[in-house]
Amino acid sequence: MADRIHLTGLELYGYHGVFAEEKREGQPFIVDLTCWLDYSAAAAEDDLTKTVNYAELAEVAAAVVEGPARDLIETVATEIAESAMAQFPELFAVEVTVHKPQAPIPRTFADVAVVARRSRKAVRS
Repeated sequence: MADRIHLTGLELYGYHGVFAEEKREGQPFIVDLTCWLDYSAAAAEDDLTKTVNYAELAEVAAAVVEGPARDLIETVATEIAESAMAQFPELFAVEVTVHKPQAPIPRTFADVAVVARRSRKAVRS
């Protein structure tokens, strides 16, 4: 069984990009996370300690986006995904989308986003 937790539209501010002005001035980033896990025990017992606390999940993403500047949002998304998998061993998988709505593109566009997905390897006995 794989239940899901979605955290979408997390608004953060960071200094990521390949241009000097992006690293100097910063810009907003929007992060979406989807986590796959089995939270049936948490639901049955109404116990937060048996699931992933989405406030803590938001802090994992914030620590990366608000942390050291990276050139690529691909790196940012990967670091968030790998940090979430490391911090929450109950996760089967996580998918992280990082949106860069003010990307320096000299054209009209609605969104730029990258997606990183990480999952645990199945253990066979």
